[in-house]
Amino acid sequence: MIHKWYRSLLLLALCPLLLTACGSAAGTEAASADAAEPAVSLTDFAGRQVSFPAVPQHIVALGNGEADIITALGGTLAGKPASVGAEPVQGTGEVMQVGSAHEVDLEKIAYLKADAVLGNAQINAKDVPAIESIGAKMVLTEANSVEDITKQILLFGEMLDKVPEAQKLSAEIEAGIQAAAVIPNVEKPRVLLVYGAPGTYMAALPNSLGGNILELAGGANIAAGFPVLQSYPQYATLSTERIMEANPQIILIMTHGSGEAVQKGFEQEMQQNAAWNSIDAVVHNHVHVLPSDLFGTNPGTRVTEALQLMVSLFAETVQQ
Repeated sequence: MIHKWYRSLLLLALCPLLLTACGSAAGTEAASADAAEPAVSLTDFAGRQVSFPAVPQHIVALGNGEADIITALGGTLAGKPASVGAEPVQGTGEVMQVGSAHEVDLEKIAYLKADAVLGNAQINAKDVPAIESIGAKMVLTEANSVEDITKQILLFGEMLDKVPEAQKLSAEIEAGIQAAAVIPNVEKPRVLLVYGAPGTYMAALPNSLGGNILELAGGANIAAGFPVLQSYPQYATLSTERIMEANPQIILIMTHGSGEAVQKGFEQEMQQNAAWNSIDAVVHNHVHVLPSDLFGTNPGTRVTEALQLMVSLFAETVQQ
């Protein structure tokens, strides 16, 4: 009897300890499971699932538009694309330049201890393994339309855990686009939109960002039916014969570099073919170089400024 009573008493004494141990083990397992779950998980424009253990604090942008959006959302920008001349993104003067989408500087990105690198879906897919090898994650997006830019804003809002701010910013841009867009059924000027670099000139198609802005601004893109360049599907080769037939009223030139140098080179190209002199845009001096910070690259949150500028140029031409 005494032994049975003693065993029962011993079991009663041990139960709380056993329950505590079980509870501690369960709590540890739950904590481990929580730790294993990523704090941020999103799907980028390439359909890739990208996860971060915490909200990224050292972000490298390979494009100016992406840098602008991160800054507008209050994110921490550790690296930005290289640029010449005036600073494309205000407030980033002290941020280190890390090459571009076309020339990724892995050494600088590694030095910055980047946890997120924002690249272009078409250009930088091949760079994902190299970026991951230095401990960073690449998020691929693109900006071939105003809608793409609003999607970028919402995606980066997810990444930064700033969804409400991103939704507000996206709504403001959409409202600005609607306010600036031209009323349908008005006269549409015939426009040739050229992307230029010294010695290289291509016509922007409607599926490019510039082409999308052109149409939103109420212009008729004369290159809409031009054959697509395989290596640059948003652009086409300049066809003198087709341009002569379309007779654009306005020629707009986009460039990443010096606008004056590109315009001079383009004018020399036109002078080599006398037929250009009969085009309405040339006759009436409606050949314009667009600001590189708004049209030579993705302008990010400033896309409404780009649209407003193009609307103004078209309005002046139609009124003349």
